[in-house]
Amino acid sequence: MAVNHYENFPVASILLPRRLVPAVEAIYAFARSADDLADEGDATPEQRLAALQEYERQLDLIGAGAQPDGPMFARLAAVVAQYRLSLEPMRNLLSAFKQDVVTHRYLDYATLLDYCRRSADPVGRLMLALYQADDDHNLREADAICSALQLTNFWQDVAIDFTKGRIYIPQEDLARFNVSESALRAGTVDAQFQGLMRFEVERARALMLSGAPLVKRLPGRIGMELRMIVQGGLRILEKLDAVGYDVFRRRPVLAWHDWLVIGWRALRM
Repeated sequence: MAVNHYENFPVASILLPRRLVPAVEAIYAFARSADDLADEGDATPEQRLAALQEYERQLDLIGAGAQPDGPMFARLAAVVAQYRLSLEPMRNLLSAFKQDVVTHRYLDYATLLDYCRRSADPVGRLMLALYQADDDHNLREADAICSALQLTNFWQDVAIDFTKGRIYIPQEDLARFNVSESALRAGTVDAQFQGLMRFEVERARALMLSGAPLVKRLPGRIGMELRMIVQGGLRILEKLDAVGYDVFRRRPVLAWHDWLVIGWRALRM
């Protein structure tokens, strides 16, 4: 499964202990449906924001110990109570989804990372909480991995996001490499665009590697799951390099043979 529309976030795989499956499915249902409210269908921005505000109201009910509305929120409330989960990561997800409705450009890298902090990092934080491994050191490195995965997805989906009216490449980076929005619209892959994408890919890779030591501290299944996640993200970055960053015509995806490479590299970590 993938939280949000980010294929690089496997959160319920064969490596997940069966006892955690109901909890992960409840969190996934919340995140997936909230993301769809922000991103899918033909609702107006006002309708999308109102629907997400209703999700916030349901979290308020859960936080107050009251009975929320509907089976999805009831399951989520039970998971929150059973594992004593903080609601902050879920509130942060909703904040990011609301931002998606109204914000379609990012001025600089710091602003983009703040979005990642709320759209991606909560996934890792919730998973660590379920495994009771959410100490400060682990959280910092999980945040780095999750933000790097989010950035990887952005660079993988430059063309797709542009068709939705969104540009996640920071405006300051577009200016620095002299890449215009009209060039993105035309799908121009010239030296300027390649330089820009090389810069963004290297920055995502460095961020991923800064969080990678976490995989050596987490034992058993969660450690192996995280190794696969890290190596999957790094593999996508490699494939971006390999196609010369031409995401307009050759969007990199993971094929079956890539998973063999990912599995071998995960074992070697």
